Amino acid sequence: MALSDTGKAMGKVTQLLVDRLGIKTSLTVAEGRPEPPASGTSDHQLNLFLYETSFDPSLKNVSLEPGQPEPLWLVLHYLLTAFDGEGNSDTIGAHENMGMGIRALQELNFLSLASPVDPDILKTLGVNPEPLKITFDEMPADLLSKLMQGADEKYRFSMGFQVRPVMIATGQPPAYSLLVGVDYTQTPLEIIGEEGIDIQVMPFLGPRISRISPARFELHETLTLFGSDLNLSGLSVRLGPHVLPVTGQWPDRLECSVNGDLAVGSVISGGSHPVSVVQTLPTGRQRSSNLLVGDLLPTLTAAEVDTLSFSLAPPPPATTRVFGNIDLTGRLLAVEGDDILVALYRDGAVVKMLDEEFNFTVVQPPSPPVPPLTRIRVEMKERDAVPPGTYRIILRVNGQQAKNSPEVELPVP
Repeated sequence: MALSDTGKAMGKVTQLLVDRLGIKTSLTVAEGRPEPPASGTSDHQLNLFLYETSFDPSLKNVSLEPGQPEPLWLVLHYLLTAFDGEGNSDTIGAHENMGMGIRALQELNFLSLASPVDPDILKTLGVNPEPLKITFDEMPADLLSKLMQGADEKYRFSMGFQVRPVMIATGQPPAYSLLVGVDYTQTPLEIIGEEGIDIQVMPFLGPRISRISPARFELHETLTLFGSDLNLSGLSVRLGPHVLPVTGQWPDRLECSVNGDLAVGSVISGGSHPVSVVQTLPTGRQRSSNLLVGDLLPTLTAAEVDTLSFSLAPPPPATTRVFGNIDLTGRLLAVEGDDILVALYRDGAVVKMLDEEFNFTVVQPPSPPVPPLTRIRVEMKERDAVPPGTYRIILRVNGQQAKNSPEVELPVP
């Protein structure tokens, strides 16, 4: 589900409302200006009219990710009108239909995307990070009179409600950049260390951690945890559910190695994971410290272009564009359900971002001892075509970016 699909969000919200109202009321539901059913029909009908949109003030400056452009957060204002079997909106039958309609909206409350729902609706609204909330609006007679102006200028009893917040995200690639503190001109990469931060804490019973250094780390790095009471016996370090071997202890810090079970690549992938120090007591019970978040980075070692898979994209535009497969090799690249993002970076900006799930294939090795989950195939489709040339590959797994960004040369077939 790509953010580019959110441009259809207003239409899909209307379609979802029409579908849900029809199911709950067993009435015919039409959209558009409140007009009675066509001549010769006897359907009892509800009419849904999107008459106004506004921007949600509480989300005006909220972005999906820090440092990225904010999407548009909309409030959709609807008018619900009911008709009886004769096309009248001011009869007992029409009022009964109206009651059924507003009861259905009240029951919906949060506009759920649970099954059954049209796949196109789910593709567009499934990326909306906030649940769609239905609330009723006051509809004074003067506002209804203005909305009803038309050929017949007939006033029709109606009720108003709103749906919020509806997200429409920008179609521009995000402003990701290479990591600060890494010299990409050196082979191997030269990592610039961070200055230590001394946080004073009050001692108390049990281990307590206040800082992790480095906060972002790869496999086989040494991780230092700062805090208090870290020289106690029976201490171990946990990264998520996995235990890291302790290599050094002092009263104010603890060192461990990021290896062990993590190195096999099938138990955990890159991302933000909870880090804690656990003390095993003589009784066998365990006492845990507070939790901090450690960012385990995927390791991207190489990027290879499958030249046989590359093809020319047909015009327009007139400029040459190519697409094909790129194989990424490394460690901790992905497990099932991970959020994977690959960006093509050139001339100081992201040229193309590939963020749809079906663009990626996790390639399993034939057999041990090669660790699993070490290879990903990026399958560029025709819509992802870019001009040929040299690009750097930026890989993010579960929000964490690999330090290395190798170059690839996209060929002209």
